[in-house]
Amino acid sequence: MLLIILGVILLIVGGVFKRTPSINPAYSPIISIVGVAMLLLGLSFSVFKVIDPGKVGVKTLFGKVDNDVLPSGLHLINPLVDVTTFDIKTQNYTMSGVTTEGQKEGDDAIRILSADGLEVTIDLSVLFRLKADQAPFVLQNIGPDYVDKIVRPVSRTAIRDNAVYYEAVALYSTKRQEFQDKIYKTIGESFAKRGIELQQLLVRNITLPQSVRTTIESKINAEQDAQKMQFVLQKERQEAEQKRIQAQGIADYQRIISTNLSDKQLQYESILAQKAVALSPNTKVIIMGNSKGAPLMLTDK
Repeated sequence: MLLIILGVILLIVGGVFKRTPSINPAYSPIISIVGVAMLLLGLSFSVFKVIDPGKVGVKTLFGKVDNDVLPSGLHLINPLVDVTTFDIKTQNYTMSGVTTEGQKEGDDAIRILSADGLEVTIDLSVLFRLKADQAPFVLQNIGPDYVDKIVRPVSRTAIRDNAVYYEAVALYSTKRQEFQDKIYKTIGESFAKRGIELQQLLVRNITLPQSVRTTIESKINAEQDAQKMQFVLQKERQEAEQKRIQAQGIADYQRIISTNLSDKQLQYESILAQKAVALSPNTKVIIMGNSKGAPLMLTDK
């Protein structure tokens, strides 16, 4: 459009120079030729419009937005029409406490107050895309900077509004998925009213206050110590039971022996023991007999 305006101006100037006797008439054709060239070049740029892949174009004529969307490709349009392009691919908007992440420099994490009055820090990533057929509505009602006007404030507000119903420890552990589902629904509904589709919501990190983290670590350590003690006690009970069974076995054996053995059986067992000693290669002296008188037998082996 600028080239067209400049070309028209140069053509007018060339005509003025041609009709002004005090100005060298040789300048007029040169100015006119440059004006025509710029006019033709501007018309070529204005008549043909290329929309890149993953984008759509919205036409505006004298401030009026056309509801017909230009898809990606080459288009022949009115040279007086302005075309605003919108990205309809999936976009990622991250709000993180890590200074090298996200669209904003520095710490951009979301700080909220939980139901128990503790400050919790949340890192969030929002995956979204602009609906192609809603691009004219966005241009007319929000503008090309819809990310800063809608995506960022709506996401941060939804986090804060829903976090007040949860205690800090619950957000960190048992209620984390429930919390994520709730804010997904809230943000998704708000985006849909404005021509934006929420595709995924990632609660990347939840940081609790240091005092709460210390309490949780102490509780975990105590639970681990209790589990360890439980294991030790169980092992000791098993060992005690094993010893009790062994003692019971010995007692039963002694009771059976004292009850059932006779003198003849004891004499027979003594003879077997003496025989085993006599057959031993290390035997030097063998004493045989009983309490009534026993001969002494010497062997040399």
